[in-house]
Amino acid sequence: MLPSIEQRLAVELAAKPAQVAAAVALLDEGATVPFIARYRKEATGGLDDIQLRLLEERLRYLRELEDRRAAIIASIEEQGKMTPELLDTIVHAEDKTRLEDLYLPYKPKRRTKAQIAAEAGLTELADALLANPSLNPEEEAAKYLKPAFTTTNGDNPGVPDAKAALDGARQILMERFAEDATLLQALREFLTEHGVVESKVVEGKEDAGAKFADYFDYSETIGTIPSHRALALFRGRREEVLTVSLRLDSEEEKPKWDAPHNPCEGRIAARFGIANRGRPADKWLADTVRWAWRVKVFMHLETELMTSLRERAEAEAINVFARNLKDLLLAAPAGPRATMGLDPGLRTGVKVAVVDATGKVVDTATIYPHQPRNDWHGSIHTLALLAAKHNVALISIGNGTASRETDKLAQDLIKQHPELKLTKIVVSEAGASVYSASEYASRELPELDVSLRGAVSIARRLQDPLAELVKIDPKSIGVGQYQHDVGQTQLARSLDAVVEDCVNAVGVDVNTASAPLLARVSGLSSSVAQSIINYRDMKGMFKSRAELRAVPRLGDKTFEQAAGFLRIMNGDNPLDASAVHPESYPVVEKILADIKKDVKSVIGDGKALKSLNPAKYADDRFGVPTITDIIKELEKPGRDPRPEFTTATFKEGVEDIKDLRPDMILEGVVTNVAAFGAFVDIGVHQDGLVHISALSNTFVRDPHSVVKAGQVVKVKVLEVDEKRRRIALTMRLSDTPPPAGARPEQRADRNDARRMTQHQQQARQPAANNAMAAAFAKLKG
Repeated sequence: MLPSIEQRLAVELAAKPAQVAAAVALLDEGATVPFIARYRKEATGGLDDIQLRLLEERLRYLRELEDRRAAIIASIEEQGKMTPELLDTIVHAEDKTRLEDLYLPYKPKRRTKAQIAAEAGLTELADALLANPSLNPEEEAAKYLKPAFTTTNGDNPGVPDAKAALDGARQILMERFAEDATLLQALREFLTEHGVVESKVVEGKEDAGAKFADYFDYSETIGTIPSHRALALFRGRREEVLTVSLRLDSEEEKPKWDAPHNPCEGRIAARFGIANRGRPADKWLADTVRWAWRVKVFMHLETELMTSLRERAEAEAINVFARNLKDLLLAAPAGPRATMGLDPGLRTGVKVAVVDATGKVVDTATIYPHQPRNDWHGSIHTLALLAAKHNVALISIGNGTASRETDKLAQDLIKQHPELKLTKIVVSEAGASVYSASEYASRELPELDVSLRGAVSIARRLQDPLAELVKIDPKSIGVGQYQHDVGQTQLARSLDAVVEDCVNAVGVDVNTASAPLLARVSGLSSSVAQSIINYRDMKGMFKSRAELRAVPRLGDKTFEQAAGFLRIMNGDNPLDASAVHPESYPVVEKILADIKKDVKSVIGDGKALKSLNPAKYADDRFGVPTITDIIKELEKPGRDPRPEFTTATFKEGVEDIKDLRPDMILEGVVTNVAAFGAFVDIGVHQDGLVHISALSNTFVRDPHSVVKAGQVVKVKVLEVDEKRRRIALTMRLSDTPPPAGARPEQRADRNDARRMTQHQQQARQPAANNAMAAAFAKLKG
């Protein structure tokens, strides 16, 4: 008997069935992953949010699998074709692919040539030739001639001659071969191991498709193609620049009819006992095998494997996007300081917005320091007045068009007015325009022009990236690769989960949070979040978590899910500002009574709290894991998991790609991390790429293990291609630029497998070949 869903999940997660069963039950009851991970550790045995997200995704897949299994069984039984053996095989099918293979012969389909031949009585001929190749095909076929006739399914052309009879028999065998589930699985596995994806440029599209130049004559085994290359291939095909196909590694090109037999045809022949022994029907059967492979099986498997490649590539791209988004959302906040946001522009001017420490807009302006007006000094004067008037501490500059010029303007402002004690930071403005034109922005900032709202967003995202970025559709934040090429439903689900996890990891001040931020709190919907805002506007600030129960539509279940992640700063109960859930307050009271202290004096008293034994306060409801969390939270209540705020300093005089020279060492900010490396903003309006092989002196399997979005790094310039606007960087500052004319195949991004092998050799013999190590770090321009 196939293991239950809970048993399968337990094996996949390396967890106990009881842990999985408890997590599944909680999810089915409507509990969120953040709530379960934080406040139901006893039930799940401490499954963390990563395990729970995986469980949630796999649970969805396995339940869909069971629904499909039931539908297939019902369909075959309705046809009256179910046997005990077939039922047992279907019941034990472990994935959707195997299920569909088994269902293929019974799947309702349009009337096929094989069905028409069977209606004409040619199944017996097909069986006879397959069973006894000693029969003469033409002589045997002559026994099955019949005139055209009409069946309940429609007209049948009959069997006018021996050729028609043999063609019909061949169609029957071809369909039989192509629908054999065991054979299909064996061929699928062989093709997965020996299949080669190749691409060619469509004639005449060389110039229009220059960005796909690396794939004009490209091939790689299907099992080793990394996500980014697979998605590039599919995009090139969709844009009609590339032709993309699959072939066996033993073939020089996609199969042709006059090509010799390949290993897959041999496997089909062996499966059905077909061999060339010089008998009359042997050649006819061999040709039938060839037709079955070329016309049915290969085409079916090519479509399936290319689809599978796309799905794997999309899943990896979505995973990369999600990890980058998490890093960006959990980037260090500058904190509650008055901030001036500058949204750079040339002809239309630089939009300026000043927000106070709480993010409230207190002033706006538009200045014209750049072409065509060139009012440099007037712009500095305006900014200085605004900074002095509102005690501005930070200047946040969007990294779009004219950002370097505007960055220089801010630099001159700081030099000319040191008394203002300003600090400038360039931030990503991805999604700011989306926010500016959104319905929420028009409600939040109704008095501001759309063009100024972007400057407000740029200022606020420096103060608190998480609080501001949640107002934007995650897909518009721009930290993914090929995000428009992947399944949008799956992408949205993955990114929404990341936002939910980040918001709840940090916690939300219920008295200052926006509706979009509140809507990401565990258990809160958009409508309940708006109800909280409305209640706050009408009644004033919340003084306790308990007061949340008075909010319309916020029931007991919602309160249970949300309360631990909502903070009431300076409220009636100090615990309301912590991550201790209200349901656990009695535990805190028990601890306080035992050590004879009040809550205010015990909060932050690390010495007293570290001396406590969690087991002493555990009971049937609250176990040691929860008590341990409570004690840690009392030690540092409401602790923020985000890092300390730091800034990068761009090099003066390096403002455009033409200013770059090989061997320059620069400071920059990681903007994006992909499977093949990291993109770094070095202040020239074009991110440079640190290839995965140049991230570290040791082998790197996953770039995320070395860098993350928002991190400040030092890099060296290796190569600059102004024409293609490509910049190759390295974080290994001892690397040297490649020699002029280095061949593309020498570069790391052309062959990941070679890269891995060479890095492993390098790890074993670090000083063996420095020249090879340096050449290996080079990235194709």
